Amino acid sequence: MKCENCTKKECSKKQKNDDTQSTSVDTSSPSDGFEEKDEFPTLANAKILLSDCLACDSCMTEEEGARVFQQNQKELFRVLNLNKKCDTSKHKVLAVSICPQSLPYFAAKFSLSVNDAAKRLCGFLKSLGVHYVFDTTVAADFSILESQREFVQRYQRRNQEEHALPMFASACPGWIRYAERVLTNLVTSHICTAKSPQQIMGSLVKGYFARQQNLSPDKIFHVIVAPCYDKKLEALREDFYTALYNSQEVDCVLTSGEIVQIMEQKNVSMKDVTEVAVDSLFAEIKEGDVVRHDGKRSDGYLEHIFKYAAKELFGMDVKEITYKALKNKDFQEVTLEKDGETVLRFAAAYGFRNIQNMVLKLKKGKFLYHFVEVLACPGGCLNGKGQAQTEGGKPDKALLTRMEEVYAAIPVRLPESNLHVQKMYQDWLEGMDSKKVQETLHTKYSAGNQPASNLDIKW
Repeated sequence: MKCENCTKKECSKKQKNDDTQSTSVDTSSPSDGFEEKDEFPTLANAKILLSDCLACDSCMTEEEGARVFQQNQKELFRVLNLNKKCDTSKHKVLAVSICPQSLPYFAAKFSLSVNDAAKRLCGFLKSLGVHYVFDTTVAADFSILESQREFVQRYQRRNQEEHALPMFASACPGWIRYAERVLTNLVTSHICTAKSPQQIMGSLVKGYFARQQNLSPDKIFHVIVAPCYDKKLEALREDFYTALYNSQEVDCVLTSGEIVQIMEQKNVSMKDVTEVAVDSLFAEIKEGDVVRHDGKRSDGYLEHIFKYAAKELFGMDVKEITYKALKNKDFQEVTLEKDGETVLRFAAAYGFRNIQNMVLKLKKGKFLYHFVEVLACPGGCLNGKGQAQTEGGKPDKALLTRMEEVYAAIPVRLPESNLHVQKMYQDWLEGMDSKKVQETLHTKYSAGNQPASNLDIKW
């Protein structure tokens, strides 16, 4: 049996998943001197199910598969329990960063306001023994700012460089893995080099925050709470590993649903948890109310880059963006006209059916767009399969509708208006055009070893 997305006769993930279902993965090792407690006996080992598969075509190596399986709740409790032991040399500062698209899930599921959900989730995590709980919106600020500057630079070089345009967004790991392992050189040179918010948050926690706290990066165990399973794959990328400290920028990714599983194991309801203010990366201050970026169901790369480019390239202030749905509601375009000419043409392509059509047009040389916000999940990040699914694996449409309402009601903050970000550019990153900015906030996407074949896959 193979998954519906696979291009192989037999999907390698099927065998891996069958193996993990019949043989549990032990996430601790004898050298740790740690014996796992039985207080969470029914927590499942982490795996990417066939129905959750977004990055396809045998995209996981055997080693990656084993490491993904270790990114589960048991790994979190392994570190928490080590912190209770007398051997302080093995203690870790445990930091959890929460994605903005995860908070509406907790708010909708437990009938809370998004601000209450953030504080109660923080209170719950700290009751487990977590030291710091952060919001990744600040990392998305950096990612958006770097992406919009890169787009303008690419646009200005479009007549000199063959692969300058179109530019594709780089925040979705399912899309990135598919592009690198299946599409290869056809697409990778067009992908924005700005890191995703998850990985910029890794740089902030293991770099900026570690320095502020006088900690070595390897003394911090950094967990991301995210909407989808593919974020686990992203955390394993070699370019997000610091050899000097033998440390990943992100040590473990847990989906929103996996956090709820922990609550259920402990018989805890979010409504019964004490509220605790979310921590800030900056000194001793606490985060205020939850904010988000423009964008209906994502971090809003399209809207921010579109408005920034309109101003920088054509001197036009765009206040509101009008989306035009094309083949379906998950493929929409936005255009800017000046003097009767279309000068910017952007698109949002969500879900692999739309991604497939986009890539086929690119291959045939019929691609009209300057920028595309690409997301693997139909409906965007809120519909990540780590949170918007029923127990039977079907989309929970009622919950998703409530999540969209919660997300839409969150106040919007422009990334340019974050004074902490502007200060960090100068004090920590040595200016917006510095070498350190490139090293810290950017990466490279390259073609893998797999051929760019089977572009007529039916998703």
